[in-house]
Amino acid sequence: MKLSILDLSPIPSGSTASQALQNTLELAQLADRLGYERYWLAEHHNTAAIASVAPEIMIGQVARVTRRIRVGAGGIMLPNHAPLKVAEAFLTLEALFPGRIDLGIGRAPGTDPVTARALRRTASLGAEDFPEQLADLFHFARGDFPEGHPFRSVQATPPGVPLPPVWLLGSSDYSARLAARLGLAFSFAAHFSPFDPVLPMRLYRAQFRPSEHRAEPHAILAVAAICADTRAEAERLARALDLFWLQIRRGERRPLPSPEEAEAYPWTAEELAAVQEHRRLLFLGEPDEVAAGIRSLALATQADEVMVVSHIHDHRQRLRSYELLAEAFALDRT
Repeated sequence: MKLSILDLSPIPSGSTASQALQNTLELAQLADRLGYERYWLAEHHNTAAIASVAPEIMIGQVARVTRRIRVGAGGIMLPNHAPLKVAEAFLTLEALFPGRIDLGIGRAPGTDPVTARALRRTASLGAEDFPEQLADLFHFARGDFPEGHPFRSVQATPPGVPLPPVWLLGSSDYSARLAARLGLAFSFAAHFSPFDPVLPMRLYRAQFRPSEHRAEPHAILAVAAICADTRAEAERLARALDLFWLQIRRGERRPLPSPEEAEAYPWTAEELAAVQEHRRLLFLGEPDEVAAGIRSLALATQADEVMVVSHIHDHRQRLRSYELLAEAFALDRT
């Protein structure tokens, strides 16, 4: 099975955003050597815990320091951007790194409503306009708006470069249906979606229509995982993630807490129950245990690939988690 990485460039407590971005480059180089298929960068705004706010910039940096691995956006939140600008940014990346770039596109803002308004500077465009924005992006890239369209004379540049493969991202059956109808690849965000991924993933495959973009369906299952040498160590690392989820639930803007901070936190019974609900979205434990759980869900969802996100406070332990996963899945090292 192909295994990939989704990186939000987490900012650990006691560290900096600059260091978080450098950590991303180091992890990407390790992933390249370990045999991971793709390395995607997320788009999140107005958070103290995530440094990945401009994936189109970090994609170029990651591609520059790696040799083989595909690099992409996971994803560009299209309602935040002008479709022409997105098309030109990814045509440029494709021109620089031909055959290695992916364009994952989402319809969520990746932030709170106020920040979303600040990003797009208008309340007139929202998620309901997403299909039209997506169509505009493809028209700009091909230069084929119909006669009479106000953008008929506009074509995205640089010229003579194909748009990278496009993936539609989602956490519900809406995106699955849209990806199938448009004949696009699909990635389901099981690492945070409250919905069972089996239905939307199978729905996508059943309803897929071949298109100019793709002849066959292709689905990625994105999951959260923490892998360690022992179950006890994985549990210790996950406790910090529990506190992080609690902070998000409260709307607090704080960096990723450490296991020590989580252990010192005065948990209430209600809070412990709440984070246990989030724990069902996490694959946790020793390598074989984590790999078995991921394989089981991938089989149930008929996923073609699995993409893993790991929020671990200590950078070295985060590297180790991905290294253990690569070994458990017997990835081909390069």
